[in-house]
Amino acid sequence: MYNSKFKVVEFDHFKMQAGLPTFVLSAKQWIEKTNAIGLYVQAGRYGGTYAHKDIAFEFGSAISPVFKLYLLKEYQRLKDLEHNQQKLEWDAKRFLSKTNYIIHTDAVKKYILPQSDYVKQTEWLAYADEADLLNVALFGCTAKQWRQANEELAKKNNIRDFASINELTVLSNLETHNAELIKEGKSKEERFRILLEIARYQISILDEADKMKRLP
Repeated sequence: MYNSKFKVVEFDHFKMQAGLPTFVLSAKQWIEKTNAIGLYVQAGRYGGTYAHKDIAFEFGSAISPVFKLYLLKEYQRLKDLEHNQQKLEWDAKRFLSKTNYIIHTDAVKKYILPQSDYVKQTEWLAYADEADLLNVALFGCTAKQWRQANEELAKKNNIRDFASINELTVLSNLETHNAELIKEGKSKEERFRILLEIARYQISILDEADKMKRLP
């Protein structure tokens, strides 16, 4: 994975000889013959053979089944911890988007409903239309379109329940942006163009930041 100059032919030679009674291979020979990295030998009184932790873990696993079991358990524990932290962050972002939704619905109530033809019984349509404006800008489809494409999931969930952390972050921003655009009197078409541009820009920035975090 990390050594493009590793000599595979020499490795195959050692592999064929391994197991023979006469086969002996020192760490120094291995390094010199295969151009190996991550492992070095230091001679002298305080010398020894040193290895990268990935190699050390592999040796430890081969020598001790107990060590290998501890290694596997620790890996699982850390993955569970990582998952829990991500879930907490997702829950926080979801809560934030729901909180900002209050700001969004307040703008609809104050600036859209008074100028619309909705009667009391159909006012919910105005809120749904504005929510779908954000859905299309961010997810590329309305809530209804998502339900039709995901019938089983839609029985207990909605489109926003499956949003990523980055999408929930952008959704919160879009809700406050749209509320301000509504107050400014922008048309629905104009607001959609602005929100779409914001969504694409912010998602690209956050996704790029995630890629940078994953770099070694």
